Parts: sequence; C-alpha cells; structure tokens
Amino acid sequence: MFKEALKLIKKYNRIIIHRHSHPDGDAVGSQMGLAQLIKDNFPQKEVYMVGDEATRLPFLNVKFDEIPDEYYNGALAVILDCGSSRLICDERYKTAETTLRFDHHIYCEAIADLDIVDSSYESACGLVTMFAKKNKLKLTPASATPLYMGMITDSGRFAFDSVSSRTFELAAFLFTQPIDVNTLYYNLYSEDFSKIIEKADNMHKIKFTPNNVAYIYTAREDLPQNSEAPTVSSGLVGLMRDIKDVFIWANFTECEDGVHVELRSNRYNINPVAVKYGGGGHKKASGCTVPDRATAMQLLNELNDLSTTEPV
Repeated sequence: MFKEALKLIKKYNRIIIHRHSHPDGDAVGSQMGLAQLIKDNFPQKEVYMVGDEATRLPFLNVKFDEIPDEYYNGALAVILDCGSSRLICDERYKTAETTLRFDHHIYCEAIADLDIVDSSYESACGLVTMFAKKNKLKLTPASATPLYMGMITDSGRFAFDSVSSRTFELAAFLFTQPIDVNTLYYNLYSEDFSKIIEKADNMHKIKFTPNNVAYIYTAREDLPQNSEAPTVSSGLVGLMRDIKDVFIWANFTECEDGVHVELRSNRYNINPVAVKYGGGGHKKASGCTVPDRATAMQLLNELNDLSTTEPV
C-alpha cells in the first residue's frame, strides 16, 4: 500500500492535503510533515495544506492555504488522521481526480480511492513516518519535527497502550534529523499560570457516576471567553486520567451544535458508545457531538453500565 501511495504522489503535479477539522497535534503534524516530505523529495510539485486554523497549537504559526475550487481539477487530495468523512476539514477533496488517505482510527467507512488505514499505529504521524521509511524518502528537520510532534501528542508522551516497539523505532528514524525537543516540549506543554489555576478550578467540577465513571460537564455560559468547545473539552478530559480506581472518564462541553463529548478509558473499549452517538475514534479514546444535555446524560449512563463489564 505504501508503494501505491508513492506512485500516486509521483503521478500528480498538484497535491492538496486535508485532515480533520479542529486539528490536534497529530492532524497538523501529519499534514505539515507529509507536505514537507513531498516538497523535499519532489520539489517540482505544487503542495497545498487546507483547513481551519490550528487554535490548539498557536506556537506553530502555520498558515493554511486558501485555494480556488479549480485547483482540485486533475489534482490528488490526501486526507490525514480522519476516520469519518463528515469530519474532514474541506469537502472539496471529493472533487479531486484521485484521493488518498492515511489514518490510524478504527475503520468506519471507505473515504478515498486508496485508503491506508491501520489502527495499530499510535498516530497518523507514525503511519506517515512508516510511509517515508519504507519508501526511503529523504527526511529533513522540517519534516521530522512535526511528525515527531504528532507521535508524542497522540501517544500521551508515549504513555498510552497504543505505543509499541514500532513506535520507538519510528521515533528513532525521525531522530536521524536534529529535532529540538526542548523547544518542542516547552511549546506544547508550558502554560500561563492563569491556565493552571483554571485547571485547578475545573478539578473541583469532577463528578462520579455510581460505578465510578468520572466526568466534567461545562455549560456554554461557563466557557472561557473566546474559547472553542473542542479545545476546552480535550484539555479538561485529561484532568481525570490519573484518578485512582477510575477506568472510564468523560468530558462534556456545550457548544453551538449541542454538546461536544470526549471519552477516555484505560481498560474498556468505549468506541462503540461514541459510534452509537455519531462519533468515532479509537478503542480507548473517542469522541462525538450529541444534540443536548439529556442525550449527554444518556450516554453517560451507558458508560456507567459499561464499567461493570469485563475489561478488554
């Protein structure tokens, strides 16, 4: 499959790279990394990155391309880190001559003409890195750094059980280039003191179901000013990860479309619950958006019941 993907990249002179909306480190990292890989190895090609602003990663200062519709004529559209077509950042990928996808989420649907989907990878960046390694593509610091960023963010700094020996082999491959890890980790994880206080305040909002599922629910009027629900939700869900005897945790944040939901577990497959409510993701890290608080609490009850079953 990697050879077929390379053939497509070699074939097309114009390549437009997509990923999911409200991008995280893996989505942006795979997009930036693949774009740079193509530019470094095939400098004659036109490469564009499209999508909404990366508000979770302001330090990147990445500017996504605004391109006219006709650019898709005779072009290759590449979709990264996206398991569901409804989450792709720009629907114009459908008008490209050919489509290619690299994804590490649980397979839900066919999206591209060539779908490379493998949920055994800790990140889409890991999958793109393997594509580069197998095809013996030239790496540079500009391609290796964002790919490494996506690997560390989607693996929880190599702490999640999606990590394998292959993860470290691929990280070592990226480290054949000089990656400034001190600057990268500082930019990713340092916070203003006010944000740390805000997190401490949110710790007091944690509640528990009868079967010890931890959750935080944030009403829309309580959202910090100028914040986006997905960004808030992904930040808050991590607060519950290390609570003793909690094996499923969830964050609910009200938004314009309803309630944004982030689901996590260290023992259970919570993905079917997310899929049931129109979402998806991974076995132990998934998400969805439900229409209202009542539906969110119904979902929470299902998580409560799930916690009484046998772990996976």
